[in-house]
Amino acid sequence: MSKSKLTILDNLSLQEFQDDAEFIPLMSTEDEEAMNNEELPEILPILPLRNTVLFPGVVVPITAGRDKSIKLINETNKAGKIIGVVSQKEEDEEEPGIDDINTVGTVAKILKVLKMPDGNVTVIIQGKKRFSVAEVITTEPYLTATVRAVAEARPAIDNKEFQAIVDSIKEKSLAIIKDSPNIPSEASFAIKNIESPSFLVNFVSSNLNITVEEKQKLLQINDLKDRALETLRFMEIEIQKLSLKKDIQSKVHNDINKQQRDYFLHQQMKTIQEELGGNSSEAEIEEMRTRGKAKKWDESIQKHFDKELAKMQRMNPQVAEFSIQKNYLDLMLDLPWNEFSKDKFDLKRAKKILDRDHFGLEDVKQRIIEYLAVLKLRNDMKSPILCLYGPPGVGKTSLGKSVAEALGREYIRISLGGLRDEAEIRGHRKTYIGAMPGRIIKSLKKAGTSNPVFVLDEIDKLSVGSQGDPSSAMLEVLDPEQNSAFYDNFLELGYDLSKVMFIATSNSLSTIQPALRDRMEIINVTGYTIEEKVEIAKQHLLPKQLKEHGLSKKDLTIAKPQLEKIVEGYTRESGVRGLEKQIAKMVRYAAMKIAMEEPYDKKITNDTIIEVLKAPRMERNKYENNDVAGVVTGLAWTRVGGDILFIESTLSKGKGSLNMTGNLGKVMKESATLAMEYIKANAELLGLNPEIFNKYNVHIHVPEGATPKDGPSAGITMLTSLVSLFTQRKVKKSIAMTGEITLRGKVLPVGGIKEKILAAKRARIKEILLCEENRRDIEEINPEYLKGLKFHYVKDMSDVLDLALTKEKVKNAKKLD
Repeated sequence: MSKSKLTILDNLSLQEFQDDAEFIPLMSTEDEEAMNNEELPEILPILPLRNTVLFPGVVVPITAGRDKSIKLINETNKAGKIIGVVSQKEEDEEEPGIDDINTVGTVAKILKVLKMPDGNVTVIIQGKKRFSVAEVITTEPYLTATVRAVAEARPAIDNKEFQAIVDSIKEKSLAIIKDSPNIPSEASFAIKNIESPSFLVNFVSSNLNITVEEKQKLLQINDLKDRALETLRFMEIEIQKLSLKKDIQSKVHNDINKQQRDYFLHQQMKTIQEELGGNSSEAEIEEMRTRGKAKKWDESIQKHFDKELAKMQRMNPQVAEFSIQKNYLDLMLDLPWNEFSKDKFDLKRAKKILDRDHFGLEDVKQRIIEYLAVLKLRNDMKSPILCLYGPPGVGKTSLGKSVAEALGREYIRISLGGLRDEAEIRGHRKTYIGAMPGRIIKSLKKAGTSNPVFVLDEIDKLSVGSQGDPSSAMLEVLDPEQNSAFYDNFLELGYDLSKVMFIATSNSLSTIQPALRDRMEIINVTGYTIEEKVEIAKQHLLPKQLKEHGLSKKDLTIAKPQLEKIVEGYTRESGVRGLEKQIAKMVRYAAMKIAMEEPYDKKITNDTIIEVLKAPRMERNKYENNDVAGVVTGLAWTRVGGDILFIESTLSKGKGSLNMTGNLGKVMKESATLAMEYIKANAELLGLNPEIFNKYNVHIHVPEGATPKDGPSAGITMLTSLVSLFTQRKVKKSIAMTGEITLRGKVLPVGGIKEKILAAKRARIKEILLCEENRRDIEEINPEYLKGLKFHYVKDMSDVLDLALTKEKVKNAKKLD
C-alpha cells in the first residue's frame, strides 16, 4: 500500500477542515447508500488526472497546475462542487483530448479548495459513483461531456464467500501496514473502522502500491466481488514483496555481522601469528623493505618505493586496495633494475651459431656481427632497433633466438598480431580493478635482466581499436632517444629500455605507421632460391621432423634430387613452411610403415614422392607457346615472394576501345593505358597504320582473375604484349621482364628484384629484361644463384621491343586492315 494516499491529509492542515460539515474522512454504510441513490447530472465538467485513479467514497487531494484544470475547479466550486474525474492514458500528455483519457471515471465532490503560493490549486475531493463518458460536448475552456452511470453488481449482504473475501482484505491490509515501515500505524485505525464492504474494497484499491493502469482496470470491474478478488490478489503480491525485502535485509544484517566477526578473528589470528613467529602483514612489509635495500635502483626510485611501502603499512589488510598495493610493490621488487647479463663478444662463435641455425641470410648475419663488433669496442652502445622485413617462413622470428644465444642474452618474444589495446603496451593505471603492467614490463620481469633480446613479432599487424592505438604506444618503446625512460601506466616510473636489443619482424612495410617505421632499421630478408631450400631441407627441416616423429636418420633419407623435386613440384612460397609440411608428410609415411611393421624403401625415390604427395601441384607455367601473338611473361612481387605473371591481349572488330580484366588495380590499368598511347604515338616507327586503332577493340587480360593485382612493374610487359599483338611478331622463348614505363618512352626501375629473379628461375626462364638502374640489385645477389640466367638492361621502350620481339611473325598471323 502506498504512503501518499493514507497520510496525505496530515500534510494539509486538517484544522481548516474541522468546522466543515461536508468533510467525510471515512464513509458509513448509510452514507454510501445515500450517495448511490443520488442522481447523476446529465453533463459534467471532466477533470483529467495524470497519476491518480479516484474510487467511489475515497477522499484524495489533487494539485491542479494546468490552466484548464484550474479554471474548471474555480468555476465548478462556484456552481455546485460536482465534477467528473478520469485518469489519463499517458502521464506526459499536457493537453489531453477525448482520445487521451479513459472512458470510465468517478463523479467527485469538491470538499475544499486551497490556493497555493506558486499559483497552483490544491483541491480535496471525494469520489461518489462511477460513470462512463458518452459524448464530448466542449473542449474549451475545459472538457465537458454527457455521462452515464455505470451499474455495479453487488453480492447479497449474507453472502458468506464475499464476506470472507472482505475479511481477508482487512487482515492483509493490517498485515501490510504492520510490515511496511513507510505506512504510519494510524492507518490501521482507519481500516478497522470501515463498516461498508464496498468502501473497504475501494479504499484499499485506491491505496494499493500498483500502477495507474492497474488501478484503472480495478475501477472498470463492474462486479464488486470480482473487484475484491483482484484487489486481494494484488495485496498477496505486496505481502510477498515485503516478506522478500525483510529476508534480504536480514541477510544483509547477518553479512555485516559476519564481516565484523571476521575482522576480529583476523586481528586475533595476526596476534597469534606474531606470537608464533609467523608471516603477518607487518612481517611482509619488513621483508619487502629488506629486499628493497638490496636492489640496484636509483635514489629517486628508492624514495618512491619507501613512500609506497609506508602507504601500504598504513592500510587495513582487509581492504581491497591493500592487495593492489602489494602487487605493485612486488612488481617493483621483481623487475631487474640495472641488472644486466654479460655479453659474449666471441664474434667467431657468434658467426658459427648464426650459420648453424640459418642457411643464407648473409646481409642479416653481417649486420648482427657488425653490431657485436661495435658493442665490443665501445661497451656502452645503445641497442639498435632492427626490423626484419620479408615474406612468411624465411626465418625472421627464429633468427632472434639465434641472436640471443650468440650474445649470451635472455630471449623474449611477444606476438603483436591483432593487438588493439594500448594498455597491452603501456599497462593499466593501478587505480582500476584488475590493473596490470604492459607486456613490455611483464616480459622484462620474466626475463630477469634489463638487456635481453626482445623479438616483437608481426609488428605490421598491430590494429587500432576503441582502446587506443598500440602502434603509437610503440613509438616510445622503439625510439633509442626516448626509451631510456619508458613510462608504464601501472609502474608509474620511467624504466630504462635502451640496453634491450629489439628485433621486430614484418611481412609488409605499408601497414606500419610511418613514424614507427622511421625509428627502425629495415633489413630485407628475401626469399630462398631452389638451391637454398634444398640445403635448408637437408640441414634443418628433415632432421627436425625426424626428431619430432620419433625417427632417426637410419629410418628415412631423402637425397638432394628428391628434395629438389619436392621443392619444385609441391612448394611455391618464398619461405620454407610449405616445404616443411611436405617433408613432414614423407616422415609420417615412414612412421606409419614402421608402426604397422610393413616394408618400405628407406631411401625416398621419385615414385615414393608421387605415391605420398600425389601428383605435383606447383608445376610452373613455362613459356610453352610463343606462336600466339600478345602473350608475354612478366615478373611480379607478392607478399609471399616473387611470382611469374602472364599478360594476354587480343584484338576484335570494333571502334578502338581498350578493355582490361583480371582483377587489376588502378596503377596497373594506367600502365596499360600508357602502353596503348605510346603505340599510337609511335605507330609509324612500329610500322603500323594509325587507322587500325579506330577499327579494332583491344582486350588485355591477366590470368588468375580471383587474385588482386596492382603496381607499375607490368608496364613493359603490357607494352610488349600490345606491340606483339598489333605487329603479329613472335615473343622470344623463355624470356620474362619487369619495369615501369613513362609516356616519354622511358623505362623506370622497380622493386622486389631478388624475389622476381628467384621466381623466374623456378619457372625455368632463361632471359630477363630489366631497367638499367636495377643492375645494382642484380649485383647484390650471390652469382651462384644467377647461373643459367641472362640479363638485358634497358633504358627506353624501343630497347625493350628490340630485345623481346623477333622479326618473325607468328603462324597464321592476322592481317590487320
